[in-house]
Amino acid sequence: MKFLFFNLLNDGGPMFMYPMLLMLILCIALIVKVFLKGDENQKTAFLIKHISLFALAFGFLGFMLGMIQAFDVMAIATDIHPAVLAGGLKIGLLSPTFGIFIFLVSRLGLIGLTLKNK
Repeated sequence: MKFLFFNLLNDGGPMFMYPMLLMLILCIALIVKVFLKGDENQKTAFLIKHISLFALAFGFLGFMLGMIQAFDVMAIATDIHPAVLAGGLKIGLLSPTFGIFIFLVSRLGLIGLTLKNK
């Protein structure tokens, strides 16, 4: 299972996936910190919101750059098999999917923090 996770990180483009993994770890660590120590002035919650939005946008940036590169290759090639195109699209969608996952995990943590404070 752990090898599948790292394969997906490498397939999605290490230049985008590994920084997003660090953003996920950072968001989780900040959520745990706020649950344990509190966040009187809401600065940490504000930071979590921004990191999650950045991860979402960063994932879509990776998708767009990957698609531009793929379309450049497709413009040169004369015969593209549909299976190759589908595989490339699957790989291209890994980074925005991971960005959405980070966004959702962070937002769920923020919802939990909101419920804890009320």
